Amino acid sequence: MIIDTHCHLDDERYNDDIAEVLERAKERGVERFIIPGADPKTLERAIELSESYDEIYFSVGVHPYDAENYDREFLAQYVTHPKCVAIGECGLDYFRLPERDEEIEAEKKLQKKVFIDQILWAKELKLPLIVHVRESSADCLALLSEHAGDEGGVLHCYNADESLLKLSDKNFYYGIGGVLTFKNARKLINVYPKIPQDKLIIETDAPYLTPHPHRGKRNEPAYCDLVASKMEELSDVSKKDLIINTTHNAKRLFRNIS
Repeated sequence: MIIDTHCHLDDERYNDDIAEVLERAKERGVERFIIPGADPKTLERAIELSESYDEIYFSVGVHPYDAENYDREFLAQYVTHPKCVAIGECGLDYFRLPERDEEIEAEKKLQKKVFIDQILWAKELKLPLIVHVRESSADCLALLSEHAGDEGGVLHCYNADESLLKLSDKNFYYGIGGVLTFKNARKLINVYPKIPQDKLIIETDAPYLTPHPHRGKRNEPAYCDLVASKMEELSDVSKKDLIINTTHNAKRLFRNIS
């Protein structure tokens, strides 16, 4: 089976057909799903889905764009839930920084503070991290190297920065999704063979980053199969073995998944 380790099924775009989305995924061999905790406002929907479907799990955390809404006390009431498998989606995102220098530094400072707190919280709870890295590789690498625990985590939607491969020694994995199928993803295509096979996991980031040939449409976990096919194309490992390996890796990282 395939595990979609990052899909936002709590997004309102799935409200009307979630059962059909899951059925299409299962028809393509995708049988487990992790909803990352990116927005506190949709966390209760993620928990509701995890309690309604045995195959759905979730994590708790705050995306860097919502750093100002970080409330560990609110999130803490959910981390002991049996379907909670990680802390995150947390990290650093410098793509949409303010224009004024003083505001830029304030935003970076806030993101770092919230990220560090979630790293330390995951370490305390002995849970892995789901990490968002966008135009912030150097700072993410430094903070994870300094603060992360033995449980490690996943670099969600791995951005092909080779410096981040150093984190494989700290039990970090690399989430590969639809971007790998994009024609302009030359950097990721070139770096992909350098990622250790025992550190690869598959994701979609649905409903975002829909793989070719469905770009422009809503992404779905069923498209994990397209990601696996592209991974096979770029390596000397068969699709069957890639699916076996990535599923084993995901279960090793997210230990609560059955």
